[in-house]
Amino acid sequence: MKRDVLTISGKKDGDIELPNVFETEVNRTLIHKAYINLESHGFQKHSTKPTAGMEVVADSNDPPTGRGVARIAKIKGGGGGRAGQAGEVASTRGGRQAHPPKANKVIYKKLNKKENKLALCSALAATTSKELVENRGHKVEGIESLPLIISDDIEKISKTSELIKIIEDLKITQDTDRLKNRKRRTGKVALRGRVSKVGKSALFVVSKSDNISKAAASIPGIDVCDAKNLSVLNLAPGGTLIRLTVFTKKAIEEIAEIKSRHLELMVTLK
Repeated sequence: MKRDVLTISGKKDGDIELPNVFETEVNRTLIHKAYINLESHGFQKHSTKPTAGMEVVADSNDPPTGRGVARIAKIKGGGGGRAGQAGEVASTRGGRQAHPPKANKVIYKKLNKKENKLALCSALAATTSKELVENRGHKVEGIESLPLIISDDIEKISKTSELIKIIEDLKITQDTDRLKNRKRRTGKVALRGRVSKVGKSALFVVSKSDNISKAAASIPGIDVCDAKNLSVLNLAPGGTLIRLTVFTKKAIEEIAEIKSRHLELMVTLK
């Protein structure tokens, strides 16, 4: 499977043979599972204070019956404040929660290494399908084939204005402009300043992102990722296939070094 290599001005500069990773069968279910599991690794544990609502002296009658009053715990005291009122237990004013969230709850979902690698290979293979990219909502009119392969010169770009010019030459501007027409949100999110979401446009996969990541920081929807850190989280936002992706030549060489059992079998069958 060959793809044209483009210069930063969008002109053809030879071609490159894509590695076997890009011929992996696309498995939507596996990619979604990998995304859900990997996303949980960034969750922050949450809990209430263990003694919240219980820092009062409140007891129920002992024995609890035969007094002609409710059995619920009453706050002790000689008068004033909340003495005599129900408290401490759930369903009372200022009482504890019935089932509060606890920090010791396991929210980290594990994923088999081979399964994770197969999901990554499957997501990479999906980037070659123009149909899948269009169905995801990306605008790719005028782009002959996917994924886009660009020369390594783009890794030296450090100015946003220069990167915007490259995006125009690669015909990706139509996709970034798509994000400007997003519907404004109303309700609580708007009151809290989150009037609109920033969608996802192109993903640049490079060998070294030190310079280009600074240039792309202020361009809505454009993300940059090192090939060594590439994940299903980058390639399938929300767990749904797939994303408009641009690779550099060095990034393709690093991706070619991915080793997996299914890739060995593919080579054997060939």
